[in-house]
Order: sequence, then structure tokens, then C-alpha cells
Amino acid sequence: MEVIRTNIDGVVIIEPRVFKDARGYFFESFSQREFDEKVRKINFVQDNESMSCYGVMRGLHFQRPPYTQSKLVRCVKGAVLDVVVDIRKGSPTYGEHIAVELTEENRRQFFVPRGFAHGFAVLSETAVFQYKCDNFYHPEADDGISIVDDSLGIDWKIDAEKALLSEKDTKHVLLKDFDSPFDINVDLYPEFK
Repeated sequence: MEVIRTNIDGVVIIEPRVFKDARGYFFESFSQREFDEKVRKINFVQDNESMSCYGVMRGLHFQRPPYTQSKLVRCVKGAVLDVVVDIRKGSPTYGEHIAVELTEENRRQFFVPRGFAHGFAVLSETAVFQYKCDNFYHPEADDGISIVDDSLGIDWKIDAEKALLSEKDTKHVLLKDFDSPFDINVDLYPEFK
């Protein structure tokens, strides 16, 4: 796998090595050994999958400590614009985002570290989205910031009037009104020390 570093430390794009022939293709979608060596030590404990139609926007989600999650995400059918926003107090990149298009054709994956809000917009007729998480889901820790916060400067590549959001996602606060539970000076991965 090739790891592409971004301008936010810890946020990476992963491109697998794909082997194609007349029968089709094969690629290794995840290797614990290679991920630990090239990205960071991690222990994924839960896999999730969602299916959404064009215009669906999900996010920008995270779980509050002590149930913070890292995610390794990919789109296995269709196309999404996947976005992470740095929400770590004191971070030099606080409030900045990275956006990457994940498609069934490019097979890219996106690593979302702890301390980041995550969301995506569906760009194709339908999309099947998968993600690995390094902590179990805890509904009492579920939180988010507004996916339609213009101050974030995110171009979601869909018409805002056609966007489909859950009721929950319409109630998240804007970044300017957000009190982050994450601090750049606090180790978010103490279990790997």
C-alpha cells in the first residue's frame, strides 16, 4: 500500500496495490502489520457499512472521550467526497479540513485519526461506504459539528438545496460555537505507549 501524507499531521490517504488481469482484480484492503508500520499502531474492533443515495451528507461526526474513535474509511460502490476537520484545541491546523474523493474505481482509503470530525457527501446515484473503527460505538458519546458550516470552507460538490441530512445532523453546532473535548497536548492513543 502507498501512504499519501496530507498537510494535517496524522491524516493520510491510502492507495492499495491492485493486481488486474483478464479475470478481474485483487488487492489487500487491510494489513495490520503494514498499517502499524506505515501509519500508526492501531487495533480496529468494529466494521460498519452504510448505503446512501445521491445528495446524502453524513457528519461531521466524532465520539467524545473516553470513547474517541479513529476510522479507516472507503467507498466500495459509487463515489463520495470524504472530509475530516481538525477539532483538537491548540492544534496549528484547528478548523482546517482535508477532502478526498473515494470511489469504487480509485479504491482509496482515508484514515481519520482521533480528534477529528468526519463526514461525507454522496456524489453518485448510490454509494456503499465502509469503515473500520478502533473503538466501539457508544451512543452517549456521539457528537458532531455542523456539516453545513460555511466557515469551514468545504466544497461538498453537490447542490446544497438537494442535500439530504438526518434530523440529528441539522442540529450540530457551528465550529465557532463548539467547545472541543480534544486537546493537541493530550495523547489520544495512550494504549499504545
